[in-house]
Amino acid sequence: MKLRTFLITSSLVLGGLAWAGPNDGDHKPVHGGVLTTVKDIDYELVASPTTLRLYVRDHGKAVDASKASAKLTLLTGAEKQEVDLKPAGDKLEATGSFKVGPGTKVAAILTVAGKPTTARFIIK
Repeated sequence: MKLRTFLITSSLVLGGLAWAGPNDGDHKPVHGGVLTTVKDIDYELVASPTTLRLYVRDHGKAVDASKASAKLTLLTGAEKQEVDLKPAGDKLEATGSFKVGPGTKVAAILTVAGKPTTARFIIK
């Protein structure tokens, strides 16, 4: 009985150690926007009535935005607006007039190196 208890206790302790490890990076907004994570990639949307910016980080490191594109669909109440984002330094960006505010839902289709990913946001 003691051997069985020892084996069970040991497996629980060693199993717990397998989960301990370095943090994969903070999953907090860095630029003051709304953050969502899809397949270990962080997408941060910073939205204002005149500018939309999308930052992409892979394990805390910025993804090369020069080889990326994105299309956003903004849903504010019954109104729908589609916006194409273009590379601008370390982010994807669009300027113009956008209907964004608390409760605006945003669907982003981002393409990096030919691979599309969908991310969803709700503006606070």
